[in-house]
Amino acid sequence: MKYSRKLSDTIHTLAFICLGEEEHLTSARIAESVKTNPAYIRQLMAALKNAGLISNTQGQANACLTKPADEITMLDVYRAVEGEKPLLHLDIDINPECGVGINVQLAIGDFYEEIQEAAEQKMREITLQDIIDRYHEKLKNIHGDAE
Repeated sequence: MKYSRKLSDTIHTLAFICLGEEEHLTSARIAESVKTNPAYIRQLMAALKNAGLISNTQGQANACLTKPADEITMLDVYRAVEGEKPLLHLDIDINPECGVGINVQLAIGDFYEEIQEAAEQKMREITLQDIIDRYHEKLKNIHGDAE
């Protein structure tokens, strides 16, 4: 199973929008930074729009946040692009006649639920503004080291 990078790519997209460094920010420009194609970025932006996190006019480079960055949580973004999909997945393709296989998966499932709850709680605490602030710290450290 391929690991989803939607959350990371969507936060990358939101950072571009939030930083507002480009007047006409296009999906092609974001895609260039994410190293993907513009259609994928438009798909992520459509999910953000459906979740009420951004507003934009189709065909125009005018996306903006619908609320302050400190009110958009990492969990909001995750839910926008991944829905209710859990972070960790059980292997459901096991031999149904094997007691070990079935019961181990059930045991793992209990722990996965605990991990999911803890991760969601932490994701509720992290805002887009926190990420932008950390971005600026990293940038400052890079430029500070160069001097």
